[in-house]
Amino acid sequence: MKESSGSLKALLKKRISRKKFLKMSGATGAGALLGFGMMKDFGLMKDALASAGTREVNYDLNKADNIINSVCLQCNTGCGIKVKILDGLAVKIDGNPYSPWTMWPHIPYKSLLSDSSVIDGHICPKGQSGIQTLYDPYRIRKVLKRLGKRGENKWAAISFEQAVQEIVNGGKLFANVAGEGNRNVEGLKDIWVLRDPKVFKEMAKDVKEIWHIKEKDKKQKKIEEFKEKYKEHMDKMIDPNHPDFGPKNNQLLWIHGRLKSGRSEFFKRFIQDSFGSTNFHGHTTVCQGSLYFTGKAMSDQFDFDEKDKKAKWGGGKKFYWQGDLSGAEYVIFVGASAFEANYGPPYRSHKITEGVVSGRMKYAVVDPRFSKLAAKADKWMPVKPGTEGALALAMIRWIVENGKYDLKYLSNANKAAAKGDKEPTWTNACWLVKVKDGKPGEFLRASDIGMLKTPKTKTLQDGTVVEYEFDNFVCYSNGQPVLFDPNNAETAAEGELLVDTEINGIKVKSALEIIRAESYKHSIKEWADICGLEEEDIIAVSSEFTSHGKRACADIHRGVSQHTNGFYNVLAWYTLNLLIGNFDWVGGMSHASTYDNVGEKEGKPYDLTKLHPKKISSFGISIIRHDVKYEETTIFNGYPAKRPWFPMASDIYQEILPSAGDAYPYSIKALIMYMGSPGYSLPAGQTQIEVLADVNKIPLVIASDITVGESSMYADYIIPDLSYLERWEFQGSHPSVIWKVQPVRQPTVAPIPEEIEVFGEKIPISLEAFFLKVAELMNMPGFGKKAFKDAGDLNRPEDFYLKMVANVAFGDEKDGSKSVADASDEEMEIFLKARRHLPKSVFDLEKWQAAVSPEYRKKVVYVLNRGGRFDDFGAAFDGKQLKNKYGKQINMYIEKLAKAKNSISGKGFSSIATHLPIADSQGNIIEDEKDGFSLNLITYREMAQCKSRTISNYWLLSLLPENFILLNSLDAQRLGLRNGDSVRVISKTNPAGEWDLKGAGKKPMIGRLKVIEGIRPGVTAFSLGHGHWAYGSRDIFIDGRRVIADKRRGTGIHANAAMRLDPYLKNVCLQDLVGASVAFYDTNVNLVKV
Repeated sequence: MKESSGSLKALLKKRISRKKFLKMSGATGAGALLGFGMMKDFGLMKDALASAGTREVNYDLNKADNIINSVCLQCNTGCGIKVKILDGLAVKIDGNPYSPWTMWPHIPYKSLLSDSSVIDGHICPKGQSGIQTLYDPYRIRKVLKRLGKRGENKWAAISFEQAVQEIVNGGKLFANVAGEGNRNVEGLKDIWVLRDPKVFKEMAKDVKEIWHIKEKDKKQKKIEEFKEKYKEHMDKMIDPNHPDFGPKNNQLLWIHGRLKSGRSEFFKRFIQDSFGSTNFHGHTTVCQGSLYFTGKAMSDQFDFDEKDKKAKWGGGKKFYWQGDLSGAEYVIFVGASAFEANYGPPYRSHKITEGVVSGRMKYAVVDPRFSKLAAKADKWMPVKPGTEGALALAMIRWIVENGKYDLKYLSNANKAAAKGDKEPTWTNACWLVKVKDGKPGEFLRASDIGMLKTPKTKTLQDGTVVEYEFDNFVCYSNGQPVLFDPNNAETAAEGELLVDTEINGIKVKSALEIIRAESYKHSIKEWADICGLEEEDIIAVSSEFTSHGKRACADIHRGVSQHTNGFYNVLAWYTLNLLIGNFDWVGGMSHASTYDNVGEKEGKPYDLTKLHPKKISSFGISIIRHDVKYEETTIFNGYPAKRPWFPMASDIYQEILPSAGDAYPYSIKALIMYMGSPGYSLPAGQTQIEVLADVNKIPLVIASDITVGESSMYADYIIPDLSYLERWEFQGSHPSVIWKVQPVRQPTVAPIPEEIEVFGEKIPISLEAFFLKVAELMNMPGFGKKAFKDAGDLNRPEDFYLKMVANVAFGDEKDGSKSVADASDEEMEIFLKARRHLPKSVFDLEKWQAAVSPEYRKKVVYVLNRGGRFDDFGAAFDGKQLKNKYGKQINMYIEKLAKAKNSISGKGFSSIATHLPIADSQGNIIEDEKDGFSLNLITYREMAQCKSRTISNYWLLSLLPENFILLNSLDAQRLGLRNGDSVRVISKTNPAGEWDLKGAGKKPMIGRLKVIEGIRPGVTAFSLGHGHWAYGSRDIFIDGRRVIADKRRGTGIHANAAMRLDPYLKNVCLQDLVGASVAFYDTNVNLVKV
């Protein structure tokens, strides 16, 4: 690489303008990329820091008007940051002291900006390196259009207007590409066919009625009636014979990776509310899907449903719990490494360190790898991957055998009983379950034993009063059935816990008795053998876990959930926590609590769910077949189904592209992919690439990215996006953060992408700009003039996001009594000065003021000045309990699963925690070790990398230039391998040990071996974040000019392609059919010396 100018230090000394900075960077790729000559090795950033600190006696970077507080996104922890700016450039990033992520205790929210500006919170190396994500020389500034085959990395830089016109109108867009001369691509206007919200609503209702019909003949008759009723719209349906596929609008597919609130609602506004597609899907299952969806199942409540006008299970949140490390005395970390990942550094690592050093806390680590967390643990338990649930069941057995569970807590059957015991939560441990042919099924109800249902009334939101009957649940006490409503807060119901009896001839067991029997299937010694652990260690940990009252917790993460049995692993560990009743208690299990930015709570200034002039309620089976029972659909044709259906999960990342490739249940015509890299991030990612590379499987692919990435390189168009330091978002929180918060990500520097015009406004290219422009061309409702009805227009992103900030500032009390203060005149002045470097396309005071009502403007500034809203330190605690409580029922028995079936095998699911062997979608046990693949492959995280997005940070690369393949010395000796050997990773479904990148060729999975003692024998591991084939690691061509790669970005190994394919589905990795997690840790491999 050649330097095109001196270092950034020289630029700072010259007080160079940002305009000249970008002009000088445009020497590469016809100005389409930021350019990298001026940033050789990024050593210049060190010069920038030195220059900034010494050029004046008065330290400029501690002045409030040179700081904008925001939120990091170098990983998903989302730490509060202060971005320090000099001459319009970000030169340093530190921790935001208002944020509980970066200080313990964090400073009071009312602290003056002049005080906070001189206090820096702690932040990890990734957070400090965010400057290099922002100023990455491979950043895209202009729209790129594919010139060669997908994946060949031949591009043309085109105007934003041309790109949007082509994407909207379609046509022979790639006539100049070999083999595509006659290929006609349908544009978005050809897919946006059904537009009447009323028709959407009526069709959705009728489709639901079709699903409720069980008889085949009657179902077909109803389909024919549907076709007749909507005959003028049949040309708009994907398949008139399958009306539950929905309209052709559903053939627009959206996929996102890391998407946060704010942007999420903006993009849904386009895809779902205006365009009417049901296919808006995210990446949850690649992270810890079964953790989220077990949480969703356990948080379901049996309550009145306004849509169905009856009581039913529903309302479960897609979330999970974590331990409160600030007060815990004993913690079992399972599949979690808080010193390296899992929202640990910097937030959780401090609390662990303080707890151990002070003597307050001890902890055990369950992990096949001797992680940095394990190195400081009281006990390391190197469990066999995939048997984490078996370990929990062993502990459950010991706890029940020894009577160490919280009898008082578990006996509470409803809210009133919990209230009487001053417990914030309750569970269904004592509820009676009907048992038929030895198999537990549905809960026993009052009508089952001849008791009358209870008449009830419910007043709906519109004032309508609905009468209905409630069929009470039943527990057992003193030899008699006790009827109860779980949500009754006045009449307490308590039940016995270990019930096995008959009532009126019906065999019943209590939920806890069913779980007890499951744990008793094996002795503790047998469970220990399954896990590959010692019996005495399991007993010791069980005893310690039950010796601290409610100040103990089992804290679980990816290592538990990312298996084919992930859902039940998670359920087992959460059941263990329920046995000691630690939810909502200090030192126990906590959940995330955030201020509502969308405005759904009563009294909020802007309810953005309602501020849409013609909002569509999309309907139809999604491409991933979620939240619907296969057996009820018009496509049901016995077992096995062509692909799995997921009644308990959503955002099933690994299924999106393979399902589109198989056109099951229907074909996809256009894909929009945002901040996601399924080809790189997913196990067996080569199957994802195969679909992306095929123009016949998905005819139009649009990617939003800041660089040409591992998946966006297969797009037809790449729309430049804004980095996290240039855009808006609302980060939300994590379960381990015990305060009520809402961190706000906001523009801190002038954006890299070029400016364009939308609705008469100059704004930078971004995904918001793309949607605004498409909406303008297609005259879509919900954007432009009167987009918010009487609440204003939506012409610029801040028209949307500032309303959300106003909602956060208002607080969650309907009378506004918890509103933040108005910014003082001094704060207003600092606010304006801190943004003096931002162009009007980003910060136009007049337009910002127009976005919110006058009474909220100073409150909005108050929140933005602090980088969000954070409750004060003391507000987290309520005596021995946590202040921000979950406060509802938590299910250890999942009745929904008793009614569900596996769409592949046709068999039912277990409703309780159980141990299942690692298996494929048909239930066949995977035993590749019998074929000679003797090493169980797992992944882990190093603090110095974060999957696909931090390889551009040269500070981090200097800490970890490459990753390694870890192997125990016993295995190395057995295989004849030595430390430092280059080895190829091969598996049963990838015997060649390589990535097939289609148009980009092949990449071998070869890495360097590191022989260690700190990993379980029979297990091998590599860290995520290295082994790239894009993101600047490979040459690309723009307008015929070669952009030379930086080979440092391609170092190390990324071995996801070795991960096991499902033998039935063939084009996707192994996966959990209940909780939907991808199986990162269920593949056996061999290492072959090269």
